[in-house]
Amino acid sequence: MESFSALNDALPGLFRSILLSAENTIITEEYKDISCNDMHIIEAIGIGEPKNMSTVANALMITISTLTTGISALVKKGYVVKTKSDTDRRVVYLKLTERGVAAYKHHEEFHIAMTDEVTKELTDEEIEVLVKALKRISGYFQLRR
Repeated sequence: MESFSALNDALPGLFRSILLSAENTIITEEYKDISCNDMHIIEAIGIGEPKNMSTVANALMITISTLTTGISALVKKGYVVKTKSDTDRRVVYLKLTERGVAAYKHHEEFHIAMTDEVTKELTDEEIEVLVKALKRISGYFQLRR
């Protein structure tokens, strides 16, 4: 029961710490004009092929109307461009600008540094257990969205 109590205390603290660390690390002087939520939209768009609004909204587990608000701000700030489909003008595709790609890579560096720091003193077996536990936690939240 002591382990349950420790975990019950640790999980909310962990989530808050990750969010605070992300905010303090990702939103630098260069990216002070965007929020962590904006950065997650940038991450969901990615640096590959353009993605439609539905794909990005689903990845973020938000509505298209909520995404539209965020995208409008990111377009205005020069991080994202919107284009309409040639075959169906109702479909809007999102792609990162050069500035958006730079922000994406900056965010990616944070994730890599965080993962490196968390795993640097773990054995391969401990990393496997951690991954398994985190996948279960993620699955729990996926079911509750």
